[in-house]
Amino acid sequence: MDKVIITIARGFGSGGKRLGSRLADDLGIHCYENRILLLASQLSGIDKEIFQEANEKLRMTNYTQSFLRGLPKRKTPHPEEREFVSDDELYSYEKTIIENLADSESCIIVGKAADWVLRDRKNVINLYVEAPRDYCRQEVMERMKISAEMADSAITSTDKYRAEYYQYYTGGNYWTNPVNYDLTINTARVGFENAVRLVEDYIKIKYPDWVPPINR
Repeated sequence: MDKVIITIARGFGSGGKRLGSRLADDLGIHCYENRILLLASQLSGIDKEIFQEANEKLRMTNYTQSFLRGLPKRKTPHPEEREFVSDDELYSYEKTIIENLADSESCIIVGKAADWVLRDRKNVINLYVEAPRDYCRQEVMERMKISAEMADSAITSTDKYRAEYYQYYTGGNYWTNPVNYDLTINTARVGFENAVRLVEDYIKIKYPDWVPPINR
């Protein structure tokens, strides 16, 4: 196995994004999250006359990675408080970016229905990370420095947005469907460190011949 891709869908405050970052460090691969949307947003705002040129560049092996790695990572949770409104052109760029990454390197992709985009590939592990509301509330309160009421509102609105995004772009599938994923992890029950260990052990089970870049 040459490349392994890990996708992570997660409830807001469950620690899924943090899990992705930790796995990336342990395995010696990159974790891509908000930067996918950032790059797609920049590209979708370009003049229509150079749309095709940008789309072709996006499919070049090193173009996507060099741009993504130059964009800032978000350090704190970012709630989605707006209503979901579809944007097919923006999603087309997100999809192309995800496919390009999967073609080019072992990596972790957080969100953006990446499990669905890559559903026909044999070298993908799909994770869904969730936790009860009280756990997520505490996580959001501590990391965002906000009240319990504000944390609850952020969790509700963000999870609603993610569910509607997933349902729209997958043609009616639902975000929390366990059949979509290899593993569904409750971080409140297993704990963060054990969640990391669980995923790393599962990688060894599913792809015993794959050697993480950090061990090469």
